[in-house]
Amino acid sequence: MTRVQPACLRAGAAPRGYVLIIGLLFLLILSLLSVTMFRGFGLQEKIAGNTREKQRAFAAAQGALQYGEWWLGQGNGSAGAACNTVIDANDPANLQVCANALGDPASLPWTPARADYVPPSMTVAADGRPGGMAGNDTPADDIRYARAPSLYIHYLGLSPDGLSMLFRVTGAGYGGSDGTAAVVQSTYQLGAGTRDLGKE
Repeated sequence: MTRVQPACLRAGAAPRGYVLIIGLLFLLILSLLSVTMFRGFGLQEKIAGNTREKQRAFAAAQGALQYGEWWLGQGNGSAGAACNTVIDANDPANLQVCANALGDPASLPWTPARADYVPPSMTVAADGRPGGMAGNDTPADDIRYARAPSLYIHYLGLSPDGLSMLFRVTGAGYGGSDGTAAVVQSTYQLGAGTRDLGKE
């Protein structure tokens, strides 16, 4: 009786289990690559979201600052008075120049004095809800801001030549949460419409 040896035990025959091992190694490598890619995509989304929120906050602060400069340019400059209340600046008649300086512009929201200004195209979240959420905690149709932009106008005094008044205009804006905020400042010079150049 002749005994037949299996092919894997014959002399010179290569073992065939290596295909399974190589397949498992490829599967492991592909799994690690896909997990790394998904983590990278999540990080990129966070970076993009943070950049968007930063730009929203900056644009809101810049809008408030420009509104204050526009108001001063309408001939509303004065030495001002002490400011100690929060006012609604959407009515330009309410806006005022403050004689007292703003304590710490980076400490938001400013208390006890500031002027809140909400442009017509902006929606502010209500009741402390995060931006982008409607009253029933469902996603809204528009992007809401965490708080209304604020501005503060402080009288600095006369310019060195004594012909103009100087003001510091400070604007603050928020993104979709209180954690994203921007503060911008400018020095605004308001002078007389005509000047005596000393010539006849």
